Amino acid sequence: MYEQLRLRNQLCFRFYTVSRLITQTYRPFLERLGLTYPQYLVMMVLWEQDGQPVNDIAKTLMLETNTVTPLLKRMEEDGLVTRRRGEKDARQVLVHLTDKGRKMEAEAAVVPIGMGERFTCCDVSPEKAAELYPILDSMISALQSGLENPSQGC
Repeated sequence: MYEQLRLRNQLCFRFYTVSRLITQTYRPFLERLGLTYPQYLVMMVLWEQDGQPVNDIAKTLMLETNTVTPLLKRMEEDGLVTRRRGEKDARQVLVHLTDKGRKMEAEAAVVPIGMGERFTCCDVSPEKAAELYPILDSMISALQSGLENPSQGC
């Protein structure tokens, strides 16, 4: 067997597993809020800056608009956001938090605290986690660039 094909030698498998397990760890915190993990990400984007175009939300989350739109539709049905056509450009759909969505921010403040406690149990301190940010940001940037310009590579 080729050594490069062994699962234990795959960095991507570790990322996939960590991502899946982190999302599962978020689940009980987010269920109390009535959110899925992708909806929670959208809410964080809107808590930072309300009234954003759908395209900007998708870009921030590095997702396609056709992935974000169904999330927003469900969130609108749940009374968390409203979607309105832009006044200056009717082609643009702006997403605004409702009062319920704004109030949820205070309830959600416990989520990062709870997740931080979970990571501490795994011997990942906030300082260790912060050391990962530039490494992961660099990987994200290089991989994103490679997808946008496949002929150039990383």
